[in-house]
Amino acid sequence: MSDFPSPTRLTDRKRQAIIAAAIDEFRASGYEATSMDRIAARAGASKRTVYNHFPSKEVLFAEILHQLWETIAGNEELAYRADRPLRDQLLDLIAQKFRLLNDEAFVSLARVALAAGIHSPERARDMVARMSEREEGLTVWIRAAAAAGRLKLQDPVFASHQLQGLIKGFAFWPQITLDQPPLDAAMQKQVAESAVDMFLAHYAA
Repeated sequence: MSDFPSPTRLTDRKRQAIIAAAIDEFRASGYEATSMDRIAARAGASKRTVYNHFPSKEVLFAEILHQLWETIAGNEELAYRADRPLRDQLLDLIAQKFRLLNDEAFVSLARVALAAGIHSPERARDMVARMSEREEGLTVWIRAAAAAGRLKLQDPVFASHQLQGLIKGFAFWPQITLDQPPLDAAMQKQVAESAVDMFLAHYAA
């Protein structure tokens, strides 16, 4: 058995080195000032290698946000369960959301994304769309609960955005725009429970 790493492992290692270098550059310099050249230099890679992995800076930035979500959420998919109370399941989903929103790396990169979007609405729409892909789990859960007859609603996506808006109004936008600290455990509990109770008061069958 060879002691040398396989080409696939070397490629994966280089990809992760590029992502780590990009995180440092984005956080230190902001989106606009960060270039693929600077990322390549920090990663100890050629510019061509960086582009082989990521065809644009936008794609690279989106991948960073996606990886942050997956790392914090632990790749855990909280599927709808017929044998559990709706309130308990929703609180679990929101607790998962708080793990992301309280992560310092995610918050700082979200600030970078917001600043970049101000200069380019088209780029902002693309970033929001890519980030929203990672919030699909709540919509899937709502759709399943509605199909089981436990929620009464016509538009699962709209309902999902409503619930996430109740959370982000306390645990995302103040931190991103006003540099407020993350919510402590007591405030997280209050925000989560009140948001879920409002949601179920309107939508529970």
